[in-house]
Amino acid sequence: MPAITVDDLTVLDRLPAPGLGDQPRAVWQVTTAPEGLEGEGFPVRRAFAGIDLAQLDPFIMMDQMGEVDYAPGEPKGTPWHPHRGFETVTYIIDGVFDHQDSHGGGGSITNGDTQWMTAGAGILHIEAPPEWLVEKGGLFHGIQLWVNLPRDAKLNDPKYQDLRSGEVALVASSDAGALVRVIAGEVSGHHGPGSTFTPMTLVHATIEPGARLDLPWNVDFNALVYVLNGSGSVGTTEQPIHTGQAAVLGSGDYVTVTADGRQESRSPAMDVIVVGGRPIREPLAWAGPFVMNTKAEVMQAYEDFQRGHFGHIPA
Repeated sequence: MPAITVDDLTVLDRLPAPGLGDQPRAVWQVTTAPEGLEGEGFPVRRAFAGIDLAQLDPFIMMDQMGEVDYAPGEPKGTPWHPHRGFETVTYIIDGVFDHQDSHGGGGSITNGDTQWMTAGAGILHIEAPPEWLVEKGGLFHGIQLWVNLPRDAKLNDPKYQDLRSGEVALVASSDAGALVRVIAGEVSGHHGPGSTFTPMTLVHATIEPGARLDLPWNVDFNALVYVLNGSGSVGTTEQPIHTGQAAVLGSGDYVTVTADGRQESRSPAMDVIVVGGRPIREPLAWAGPFVMNTKAEVMQAYEDFQRGHFGHIPA
């Protein structure tokens, strides 16, 4: 798993171990992601399917894209499509993905890079593998997270952020058994490069076999753990969890994830996404590519899209 890594974790700053009085977050629910196809036919796992939207708030959904090793001619993306009212966060672990939108944003991301698109009032965009990758084939693996926007930001101007892997904050667990990549938000004073309307933190952690990660977490945020690959347990009660499963955690000062001593041969360590944010606690009306507060606002989004108010597909 390329992403961004460090050969010697002992050279990194360490996260503090839980202190006296710090409370671990209990496990409320573990779910298993159903598998399906998205866009033009690339495989996804619906990471947060089965979790109540009230527990996900401020998030809407997350897809694990791949992990798949494409043969020549197989790589696929999405056609041009609209969005309004939220942000899409696309983090690529393996492979290459191109982005282009109707407001001039775009670029190519690869191992450990992130594209952060604020749809706001409305945008058209396309995500696809580059032509050379379609011809050659190769690995493809990443996630796309949908982050809700509060009512007063839903019609903000669209925005695009190109976050390179070298900008990600890297820190080790207290015993250097886990590498923590802070993509957005803050963990124990280490800040990720992503700029967010909704206060949140997004982390990708690699935990070595038998190691335990005690991850300090903002007490005002919810917390969700999703296993990209490998197996282990979550919480101090050691609730088992494995590839394609998500855990919803309760309140507390830190998140605990422990990797099993033996991992599957294709992934020598356990990789997890940990995400959390301050709940917005506003009404949610979600239909397809539009996430608003009322059904009338969703219908207005469809009307505005059909009238060409989201911009035009570049030549």
